Amino acid sequence: MVKYSDPVATAPMTAPGEIRLSLLNGFELSCGHQNVCLPLTGQRLLAFLAVQDHPLVRLFVAATLWPDTSEDRACASLRSTLWRINRSGLPLITATGQRLALASPVLVDVRETVALARRVLAGGLDVERENFLSLFSPGQLLCDCYDEWALLERERFHQLRLHALEQLCEDLIKRGRVGQAIEAGLAAVATEPLRESAQRLLIRSHIAEGNHVEALRRYEAYRKLLRNELGIAPTSQMEDLVRPLVAIRDDPGAGRSTVQ
Repeated sequence: MVKYSDPVATAPMTAPGEIRLSLLNGFELSCGHQNVCLPLTGQRLLAFLAVQDHPLVRLFVAATLWPDTSEDRACASLRSTLWRINRSGLPLITATGQRLALASPVLVDVRETVALARRVLAGGLDVERENFLSLFSPGQLLCDCYDEWALLERERFHQLRLHALEQLCEDLIKRGRVGQAIEAGLAAVATEPLRESAQRLLIRSHIAEGNHVEALRRYEAYRKLLRNELGIAPTSQMEDLVRPLVAIRDDPGAGRSTVQ
């Protein structure tokens, strides 16, 4: 049984400013207006704890971050990393018994985005008051880390954000906030250009705006992308959506159609 005796703080410390941890588009730790430098092992440990929503057993942390070493070596590496992090003098990690967690004073960009995405998916969001910038802004979680746990967390965040953008786009269309709906649709399409559900929502946004020409342009661009990348055509759902627009384009004398 491995015994632990590292200097991680178990009680809050006083920090000179707001502590923020950014994990989207690279690792960045700041306190107030100053960046805080940590060794790579410290960055990996903070990032791993930051993407979890509950404290983790030390042995599990050690085995995940140092999977190619023995249990003793992995635990020794964890103790060394905790000691290095603690030298910063900031309340970054708390230890309770055999469990570790990111300290509560640390604000994490990905946690804020995940919380917003979950509120969107849960429904009942006040679109008049909410700021969706963190959902709209592109960002890849832990983009410079290729550990297995990081790849899994990156995909989980990617899917959550994508589904939230699509739900948000649909909600905004229903509420008549077409400009924001288009912004959400564009963000979803930029995230996954081949995803038809995102493309359909963006086209619906243009139709709701009355911008049928833009809707057709988006459809034609998507059809070409599918053909070039996958050698397939859009589904019948997409064709049904744009059929009235295509009919007007191909036969202008047929009259105006009402597009749902």
